[in-house]
Amino acid sequence: MSTTAAQGTGTDLNQKQRRILAHLREHVGDQTYFKSRLIAEELDMTAKEVGANMTAICDGEFDVDVEKWGYSSGTTWMVTE
Repeated sequence: MSTTAAQGTGTDLNQKQRRILAHLREHVGDQTYFKSRLIAEELDMTAKEVGANMTAICDGEFDVDVEKWGYSSGTTWMVTE
């Protein structure tokens, strides 16, 4: 596998998905769990937009792993490096 594929450049992602992925990459060292509504606030999106676009990130091969974790008070995502 090439280095580019291992790092997951995200070239097949749309603009919102790339913004979400960049946000997760930036903050994964500080925290593990992310709520859609909090990501949405940071990126000037709605929680629904974040949730709808997370599927592509979850299904893709990137340098962070994203898993839908919980639904209490909105969707929570577990993100690991």
